[in-house]
Amino acid sequence: MIRRFLALFEPFILILLGTVLLATLLPAGGVWATVFSGAADAGIVLLFFLHGARLSRQAIVDGARNWRLHLAVLGTTFVLFPLLGLGVAALPWAGPAAAGLLFLTLLPSTVQSSIAFTAIARGNVAAAVCSASFSNLLGILLTPLLVALLMHSAGGISLASIETIVSQLLVPFVAGHLLRPWIGGIVARHKSALSLVDRGSILLVVYSAFGAAVVEGLWHRLSPGDLALVFAFCTVMLGVVLAATWALGRLIGLPPEDAIVLQFCGSKKSLASGVPMAGVLFPAAQVGVVLLPLMLFHQLQLIACAVIAKRYAARAGE
Repeated sequence: MIRRFLALFEPFILILLGTVLLATLLPAGGVWATVFSGAADAGIVLLFFLHGARLSRQAIVDGARNWRLHLAVLGTTFVLFPLLGLGVAALPWAGPAAAGLLFLTLLPSTVQSSIAFTAIARGNVAAAVCSASFSNLLGILLTPLLVALLMHSAGGISLASIETIVSQLLVPFVAGHLLRPWIGGIVARHKSALSLVDRGSILLVVYSAFGAAVVEGLWHRLSPGDLALVFAFCTVMLGVVLAATWALGRLIGLPPEDAIVLQFCGSKKSLASGVPMAGVLFPAAQVGVVLLPLMLFHQLQLIACAVIAKRYAARAGE
């Protein structure tokens, strides 16, 4: 029974949960807090440098051709989701995690899992690569802008925050993309090793963020009831968007292969982008609370999309 329960979780999620537990029991303090915070910042820079190096210019060019699909994906990612987030955050019982629920809805789509589920469901993989890449590329600019416009409780974005976004997110991303002709082959050949770098960077940010939040009294502010409510909100939002993307694909007359892309690329939110962005956009003590909804939503979307992809594949094989 326990094995079946654990099998529902991506191994990396279990490691993330272990990192949160470690930060709860042994949060970094004093000089070590500064050391881990600096290491987390360096990890963010490296993470976005590698994102830039992986993005193919041909994917950008090819993506511009299937404009109906890509506009639909961007619409659900950066319009429908934020509207749902604003609605949820405005509810009086949203609790202390309201900011995290709203932040979750402002993030770009995932890349790897969107492509993987599209392939399993026998959808248009090339279009999934383009849509997911576009979403992540625009997210570097749109997510901070949406945070500034919509998250008034977070105080908007100061000049110092803008400088940090440019120096830690935008500049490394652009540098990695410009260097792609020289380092793209290395990145492709060492994909598995660099994936460890990606995930290690995320774990550093999570440990640093949750450690700071624990010191500030995170678990005194969030009760088990608050966590259950966040889980419920994430479940409802995911269900609404999955249904909306399914309906939108048919409404605008997308071919079945493209409709699959819309459902998988338009319904997911990126943990890989969200964790470092939260580390840049929010005060250290607030990051832990902000990231909790994203961690829950990430696992829910993987479970739901795995089930849906297998059903699409079974239907295609009939």
